[in-house]
Amino acid sequence: MDLRIFTEPQQGATYDTLLTVAKATEDLGFDAFFRSDHYLRMGPVDGLPGPTDAWVTLAGLARETKRIRLGTLMTAGTFRLPGVLAIQVAQVDQMSGGRVELGLGAGWFEEEHTAYGIPFPKEKFARLEEQLAIVTGLWATETGQTFDYDGTYYQLTDSPALPKPAQAKIPVLIGGHGATRTPRLAAQYADEFNMPFGSIADSERQFGRVRAAAEQAGRKADDLVYSNALVACVGKDDAEVARRAAAIGREVDDLKADGLAGSPDEVVDKIGRYADIGAQRIYLQILDLDDLDHLDLISTRVQSQLP
Repeated sequence: MDLRIFTEPQQGATYDTLLTVAKATEDLGFDAFFRSDHYLRMGPVDGLPGPTDAWVTLAGLARETKRIRLGTLMTAGTFRLPGVLAIQVAQVDQMSGGRVELGLGAGWFEEEHTAYGIPFPKEKFARLEEQLAIVTGLWATETGQTFDYDGTYYQLTDSPALPKPAQAKIPVLIGGHGATRTPRLAAQYADEFNMPFGSIADSERQFGRVRAAAEQAGRKADDLVYSNALVACVGKDDAEVARRAAAIGREVDDLKADGLAGSPDEVVDKIGRYADIGAQRIYLQILDLDDLDHLDLISTRVQSQLP
């Protein structure tokens, strides 16, 4: 089971804070550092000093880390034209020496679009399908060849399809709870399917849909990695769990029901139950980015117990 650190910087974080967490992620033996792609805070927080851009952040981290994978859960398709996104991600992959992964979603948070003058189209999912075709198509085009695409929303003509990533293939992540279109897109384009904040039962059901869609598309179901994103709140004892829950404005019972909360042994047990239904990787949503002792505890008392 891979454990990855997943951050929500729109809630309030500077680049320096994110760099500190990314370096701790690397030093403590976690597999990857991922971040959300949002420009507006959510809930009763001030969000200060303001948003940081996902791919600008990852470009910086690419030069200041050595081992960990770097990526997004999920890049909002509404924020960037697909040709521009393909260039940005390929460049950051080169800057990292081939450690980048792209989670790409349709975008959903209308308020952040109106706050920053970003169009919020109605046909977001149809646009996402074209974006996936373009981004992956540009990267797959052989050097010296050109790429063309004539879609409903995007048209590319005689694109040199440059630059190329450092990796032969950048892993693409698709996720969500949708019962039909999401599994179909994952089967067509994804290297990894991520179930965000889903129960064990809901995850098992959705993994089954994706596996069936993959086989229907002519792929082996096991060609994809299956993962979960879950909020983490771990403590050595009940008092520490309660303190960490309070720091992020959550109730312990809710965190235990919906996430990975409790003692290290409790969390290891719940991770095992996700593994039993096919999860191979978990993104630990860390909401208090100043609490590096939390990461240390998860590394030494949770990660160390996992196969």
